[in-house]
Amino acid sequence: MINAGYRRGAVIGRCYMEKGKVLTEQLATYAAVALGGLGNLPDTIMGRSVIIRMRKRGPGEEVEPFRPYLHEPPASALCNELATWSTSVFDIAETAQPVFPEGIADRDADVWEPLFIVADLAGGEWPALVRKAAIETMQKAKSNIRPSLGVRLLADIRGCFGGEDRLPTADLLDKLLEDEEAPWGDLRGRKITPRILAEMLGEYGIKSTTIRMPGGSTPKGYKRAAFHDAWTCYLPPLETDATSATDATNQESLDKTVASDVADETASQPCGGTDEDVAGQED
Repeated sequence: MINAGYRRGAVIGRCYMEKGKVLTEQLATYAAVALGGLGNLPDTIMGRSVIIRMRKRGPGEEVEPFRPYLHEPPASALCNELATWSTSVFDIAETAQPVFPEGIADRDADVWEPLFIVADLAGGEWPALVRKAAIETMQKAKSNIRPSLGVRLLADIRGCFGGEDRLPTADLLDKLLEDEEAPWGDLRGRKITPRILAEMLGEYGIKSTTIRMPGGSTPKGYKRAAFHDAWTCYLPPLETDATSATDATNQESLDKTVASDVADETASQPCGGTDEDVAGQED
């Protein structure tokens, strides 16, 4: 019900008894919901939420206590004022199409769109403030999200390949198992095997093949090229890749500057990735 409740018009089916008969009905689930707790909620809820991380108050920090008899009267007055204002702008808000900052798309855009619309209608400094808050909040939230096991596997395999363009399955497994802190030595009580590896990589369209090694042997293994699409979609670029892209862009900009005798040294930044080693997988 919570998963469906962030979209207007969403319903969920339920059964109820009436005069000894089991009847069905559809209940509307669209509603604003605030949830609080320790640790993380299920990924399906976290992915549909504006996540605000809280921390324990530090020594010397003061927080004003909530007093219902003091704070509820002005809160009720503010609620009535907002209700009146929202009614006056409802028709405009219903068809508004806000501009999203770079990096906010898909489900993140669904989650933040109502707040962007409200801020745009409020005007003043609010449009800029809410977009800054969205970017900062999403960055903090995603930095605390652990990647799925499959994405972790893709990241570790990228490290195993290093500069190689192909690896036998046996060598790849040995490299994965070298890291004692990685999960590959204990997957539900057993270490990763060629079959498990093939099943996990198969979800990303990656298959093993017969490869020819420098010594002439032809074992089963994986080619680096088979991972290109998955690494691009699910992992941030390697630092060397990002640096190369930036250097190339800077050189191109410099060439244009020399040719046109215009001092414009602005270079576009490389796309994709976060500061984390791996990026969270879309559910």
